Amino acid sequence: MKKKIIPMIIAFILILIVLTAGFMTGLFEQYTYSQKQADKKQYFSITSDDQAVLILNNNILEEKARNIDGHYYLTLEAVQTYFNEGFYADRNEKLLLYAMPTEMMVTNWDSMEYTIGPQSLTEDYVIVKSKGEQLYIAIDFLKKFQNIKMEEYQDPPRLQIATIFDDKVVVDLNKEAAVRTEASRKGDILTELLEGEKVTVLEVGEEWTKILTEDAYIGYIENKRIVNARAETVTPVTDVPEMVYTNIEKNYKINLTWHQTTSQAANETLEEMLEGTRGINTISPTWFSITDNNGTISSIASKTYVDIAHGRGMEVWALIDNFNKEVDSLEVLSYTSKRAFLIEQLMNWADQLGLDGINIDFEELPEESGEHFEQFIREISIACRLRGIVLSIDNYVPASHNVHYGRDVQGKVADYIIIMGYDEHYSTSIEAGSVASIGFVKNGIENTLKEVPSKKVINAVPFYTRLWIETPKTEEEIAAEDVNTQYIPYKLESQALGMESAKSVLSRNGVVPVWDEETGQNYGTYVKDGITYEIWLEDKDSIQRKIDCMKQYSLGGIASWKLGMEEPVIWDIISEYLQL
Repeated sequence: MKKKIIPMIIAFILILIVLTAGFMTGLFEQYTYSQKQADKKQYFSITSDDQAVLILNNNILEEKARNIDGHYYLTLEAVQTYFNEGFYADRNEKLLLYAMPTEMMVTNWDSMEYTIGPQSLTEDYVIVKSKGEQLYIAIDFLKKFQNIKMEEYQDPPRLQIATIFDDKVVVDLNKEAAVRTEASRKGDILTELLEGEKVTVLEVGEEWTKILTEDAYIGYIENKRIVNARAETVTPVTDVPEMVYTNIEKNYKINLTWHQTTSQAANETLEEMLEGTRGINTISPTWFSITDNNGTISSIASKTYVDIAHGRGMEVWALIDNFNKEVDSLEVLSYTSKRAFLIEQLMNWADQLGLDGINIDFEELPEESGEHFEQFIREISIACRLRGIVLSIDNYVPASHNVHYGRDVQGKVADYIIIMGYDEHYSTSIEAGSVASIGFVKNGIENTLKEVPSKKVINAVPFYTRLWIETPKTEEEIAAEDVNTQYIPYKLESQALGMESAKSVLSRNGVVPVWDEETGQNYGTYVKDGITYEIWLEDKDSIQRKIDCMKQYSLGGIASWKLGMEEPVIWDIISEYLQL
């Protein structure tokens, strides 16, 4: 019996020893610290010898700097994203440009030379390196236009860069400690610190703190190893003065109306068109248009017109458009020489005529033209600023399909941004509706104010509406349609009508319009010979509703499209708004 029990006891003891050893091993692994050194190139994702880690404002970027001929460079995209969106590349003429308030920097790719206004300058390095489709800009050159503090460290190469100089929180080490790749004892060791060394606190956790070392390692250290937390003032770099875009701000609300002039003869109607109006202090005749892909403009401008307007106490902000269907706006805007030619012509006309301002009305710009349009606005703002004339820009109500117009850039460099608060439904719409419902107007203002200061915003109201004509389709027309298209049982057409003409249409057909609270307009409809007609009126009631909305936002003024389509009473309503 004893012989059988002894082996069982021995086996039990062996099992207990194995279990205990396993438990102790697990316990040891759980509470001991990894001694593995981090592969720093892998940790920082360095894949070539010419790369350097970028640590910008205490964040490790995915982008890397490149060491080319002993100087560090960043891609143009990295510069625009993280440093300064104002740098612009002309890929047609191989130029890099940077527009400032009153002058512009220009340099050719792969050159050491550049100009700022009339001044020619030279560096001892290539400013812009072109490698295939990629452009690299020297960080040393960026420092001439932005306050940048940069410190360089090795093994691996890394650049600690600051463009923000806020106070920081620092702590001291109370004992030697390892900085690890993750907030765990098992994290690999990035570097080791001595007792008393100072680090910057980035993020505090329950047991571990994310820190930045004095030599630009970002990692984790145990909370029990740090003491003496305190705020520390960062000395800012102030080598580059802040750019100040001086803008023209009138000491009154703008009341601009567009005067559609399609010929020299139309200029002669100005006094007649102004009869019965009140409170207009700015008029914008549609005089200039781009006529070819070189940026040539046509003009029907008149000095006599300007003199008459000035005699009535009105400023003249002449409009330029891109409505010529033969013109490729992208082609014009993407060449520096063509933009310059366009601006030169406009400024020559401004000088000859004594214009008070320029009004830019570039519509239906393709998305890919966005950066070029922004650069055009920067450049023409310089020309206008030097002459002391107003730069105003017409904009759609903000929507996802017109983000590329760069309202934020416009809001910085232009004097006034005009919201075209109409064409909610337009000539080619597939359904009838209001030209400018109150909700549409309100959204336009509020979304524009997210990017543009209120004092620069002018909201434009329509003096027109549309008569919508819905003609039922024949069975043959329906049968001939593509089954994959949206089924609409009628053909839709519309006619643009002025205020009085729209009212007359309803009156002649025995319709008394009714107030529609949702759109903030009077609405009328009727059926004649099987055809349905609808109108959302623009009248004194709808304009008053729009102005009541505008009063909430302290805007720079009001505009209207277009002179001659209004009822006389509208000017009383607008004049009252101007006195607020």
